[in-house]
Amino acid sequence: MIFVITFLVLIMLASAISACVFRDLLSAVIASGIVSLIAAILFYLLQAPDVAMAEAAIGAALTTAIFVIAIRRTKRYEEDEKNN
Repeated sequence: MIFVITFLVLIMLASAISACVFRDLLSAVIASGIVSLIAAILFYLLQAPDVAMAEAAIGAALTTAIFVIAIRRTKRYEEDEKNN
């Protein structure tokens, strides 16, 4: 069990670092969604299913969806310069 938790924490750490390093906002949001999803899995493995469900619903699903919608509805500075 400790190996599974260690593996998940390492993936979570790699995703968190990736979210900070990515230049593309959509990729960063997806990486942060992965961090939230792994946190929900870890909460479940640590026998906190109510916290896991809240993290999965709010952190992984709702927040990621709101960020993706916000990114899709805004114009990027680079896109404006290409059109002009």
